[in-house]
Amino acid sequence: MITLSRAIGSGLILAVMAGPAATAQEAASTDYKLHAGDSITVSVWKEIDLQRKLIVRPDGRFSFPLAGEVQAAGRSADQIRVEIENKLKAFIPEAVVTVIVEDVAGNRVYVVGQVTRPGVYVMNPSLTVLQALSLAGGSTPFAKLDDISVIRGTGTSQKTLPFNYNRVVSGKQLKENITLESGDVVVVP
Repeated sequence: MITLSRAIGSGLILAVMAGPAATAQEAASTDYKLHAGDSITVSVWKEIDLQRKLIVRPDGRFSFPLAGEVQAAGRSADQIRVEIENKLKAFIPEAVVTVIVEDVAGNRVYVVGQVTRPGVYVMNPSLTVLQALSLAGGSTPFAKLDDISVIRGTGTSQKTLPFNYNRVVSGKQLKENITLESGDVVVVP
């Protein structure tokens, strides 16, 4: 990967050239998407008063001077950067904004029930069901390993995804070992 930079006027332009396999669409789909509870730093080059460490609120937004309310949850740092730059153009025509993800505390899953250490686990960047169970210390002797489920919220509804531990570890149902999404609850009865 080659990074080129050059100064134009009072702004700085960065261009990244990658190999032929990397496209803008592929990069956008793999960028980390922010969640409520994540911490970011937003700064505007040469504007000391426009540097803030922010936490994404439960409604998925944050407030930034001159830009107002900015939707952050479900968006990448680069998408947020572009929005803030566009909102600041009326005040600072050549604003160069930087958005840095500082902490991914909002990217979490919950493991409950018959596990050694039930609780909240931060995914950095992602976890499968088996990995979450491992973080929770494994199952207790009373766990029903053939009846584990993942509860996933989808908007205003929820769905249950089955997970049979014994079939997965024997290699018979590896597709059940899904990558968890933020907010998922792994229930071990």
